[in-house]
Amino acid sequence: MAKIVSSWNDWDPLKRVIVGRCDNSVIPPEEPATSEKVPVDSEMRGMWGLRPLETVERGNECLENLVKILEDRGVVVDRPTPLQWNQAIGTPDFRNDSMMTCMPPRDILLTIGNEIMAAANSFRCRYFEYLAYWPLMEMYFEQDPDFKWTQAPRPRLTDKSYKHNYYDEKITLEERLERTAAKDFVTTEVEPMWDAADVMRMGKDLFIQHGLTTNRAAMDWFQRYYPEFRVHAVNFPGDPYPIHIDATFVPLRP
Repeated sequence: MAKIVSSWNDWDPLKRVIVGRCDNSVIPPEEPATSEKVPVDSEMRGMWGLRPLETVERGNECLENLVKILEDRGVVVDRPTPLQWNQAIGTPDFRNDSMMTCMPPRDILLTIGNEIMAAANSFRCRYFEYLAYWPLMEMYFEQDPDFKWTQAPRPRLTDKSYKHNYYDEKITLEERLERTAAKDFVTTEVEPMWDAADVMRMGKDLFIQHGLTTNRAAMDWFQRYYPEFRVHAVNFPGDPYPIHIDATFVPLRP
């Protein structure tokens, strides 16, 4: 049987990858974590609902072009199965009027060695986003006997998971930078919360960004789950909207 999942860093030659889809993508309604992520001068501020069809089609056109580039170089490309993202979701702890998208698999799935783990995202709208990738996980599990299919502990995402009155539209850029430098973010530490895109893999070293989507409790959890790894907390005080380490810090080689 084939070995499908084996990845320790972000620079080795690529053999297989998941590329997302924009189908049915939604601008999610504001919630504690998303309100702080969207810049005050963004056109998305205060908007929610299905994204305009022309933007979805353009996004898919770009992704299809990426798929062609990869396949022309011999890379096997897998795609998720989009859900109807504009449906309401709920748990015993919260309700949300919609989900979001399956455009960025990197936010939801973390690959370390032969393991793919679904993240413990801090956005309520992303609580069930992992389901778009379940058909692929099932296929990998069936075809690769060494594949480990795991799920990080699901955060409850109650009001205790976020700082109340943290978001203020009148806050200045300088004040945002002061918050970042002071490691003062909207998430609390009552439970581990993290996006996979906040984790940079370099063999046995994991660099994890502390910011608007990942808290320090997550780093403690990673160190306990991977005791043989070195977990490094990373903070970028010059970023007023710190989210996803791969948008800031990209290693090119060992």
